Amino acid sequence: MFLKVFFILLSLNNVAYSDTVTAQVHLVSNRGVGVSIGTVTFLDTPKGLEIRPNLKSLPPGIHGFHIHEHPSCKEKCTEHKKKPSAAIAAGGHYDPDNTKKHEGPMGQGHKGDLPVLIVKPNGKATEVMLAPRLKVSEIKSRSVMIHGGGDNYSDSPLPLGGGGARIACGVIPD
Repeated sequence: MFLKVFFILLSLNNVAYSDTVTAQVHLVSNRGVGVSIGTVTFLDTPKGLEIRPNLKSLPPGIHGFHIHEHPSCKEKCTEHKKKPSAAIAAGGHYDPDNTKKHEGPMGQGHKGDLPVLIVKPNGKATEVMLAPRLKVSEIKSRSVMIHGGGDNYSDSPLPLGGGGARIACGVIPD
């Protein structure tokens, strides 16, 4: 009887975390993709997408953290600038419903809006977080982005929460 219960619980646990994907994250600049700073693992749970960062070498503080449209972290020139910008090939925030609003992970705007990434004074980010509106199947073949500034989950006073420059990026595999 004990073994039967154990295997039922084990199989339920596997259902709860049925899909998992891990992105290797790199520092980025206008010169391209730099050194690896760790990983972010994404898991499906009954409560939404669980996000497990295991990152180092980041500036301490609060950082904007998002899923972006394209699976690329390469620099690229924009229409407005003649010089390359860091990780612009990743495109904008993942927004399949075309809301064009930045409202954070609990709002009704971009689905790619994740909770802020909290980096400790030692440069590490390991705090587990949840994005209740997302699933692993939606983020595969996209990118995860870390911005230099914080995120106020609004488009005011600055667009996209005020996160600013893209400082680290990881391609989420298919």
